[in-house]
Amino acid sequence: MIKRILVLFLLACSAIKAAAAEQMEITPFRIVNQSPLVQIFGLPGDSAAGIATPGQILFGVTQDLSSNYTASSNARETIQLDGETYRATLYARYGLMPRWEIGAEIPYIIQGGGFLDRFIIDWHSAFGLPQGGRESAPKDHIGYRYKKDGVQKLNMGRSGSGIGDVSLTTGVALYQYRDDNTNDQLALKASLKLPTGDSVYLRGSGGTDFQLQLCGSMTNFSEWGPLGLFGSVGGLVMSDGDILRDQHNNLAGFGTLGLGWAPASWISFKLQLNGNTPLYRDSSLDELSSSSLMLLSGGTLKLPDNYLLDIGVSEDLAVATAPDVGFHLGLSKKF
Repeated sequence: MIKRILVLFLLACSAIKAAAAEQMEITPFRIVNQSPLVQIFGLPGDSAAGIATPGQILFGVTQDLSSNYTASSNARETIQLDGETYRATLYARYGLMPRWEIGAEIPYIIQGGGFLDRFIIDWHSAFGLPQGGRESAPKDHIGYRYKKDGVQKLNMGRSGSGIGDVSLTTGVALYQYRDDNTNDQLALKASLKLPTGDSVYLRGSGGTDFQLQLCGSMTNFSEWGPLGLFGSVGGLVMSDGDILRDQHNNLAGFGTLGLGWAPASWISFKLQLNGNTPLYRDSSLDELSSSSLMLLSGGTLKLPDNYLLDIGVSEDLAVATAPDVGFHLGLSKKF
């Protein structure tokens, strides 16, 4: 039995290697902060500097499963964010003309109690990590609540699923240089998020958002495999929406920074930081009024027929500003 499993594993690796005829590009994870009070706004998941060539279609789907648990209070405020968010995003980008692309993103969001609580508690216990109160809270429970000055301003305790806020995207290549040793790219990208999701169940903000970002990458094709550095910086303009309207900031900044290495033509390893300035104000709680910073680690596999599979795990470096842990999958292909 063990021999059969080993043979199947070797055959699978051979198939992957056979599918990778050229060196792999180093590209960022396509992900946003999945905190229930952040993911409803128009922070961009796409921070790659590449632009689709004329007539080319880049099609993909991402799936993110995130576990949230944080509870804080002070003399005026109390907040609890306890639940799991599942987000599947279908997206496409089309090369409209030289240097220009257009696209769209359609997310499907599930807010619920989930199943990861016991696993995360055991993980934290095994490595001596702080539980943050998760071990004494109800397991696999959903409850997103915020009270200020005796007023219940957020109270969402029911599971639900449906389409989130749809985004229309565009991008233009500002610079590209490629030869046998390097591939340097710089692009300007923008998106318009529309209020198509139900804000009652935190599948949308109830408002329209616009973001503009500058995305860059540098890849060096060395004898040890491609080495890449990538990053982005941008701004987000948001209408008031429905969620904590009187405390919501209408402007926010965001950015990414990452690096990667592809030791073989069918696999790469990546580290990425995602950050954003606070989306809310008039609060002393980190969950609302602190800047967010999250770390993603993982890599990419090149599958047969040049499909790319991203696999990653995220965690909150700035505690309580992003999910405790998140699991990311992304499948994409160029046509």
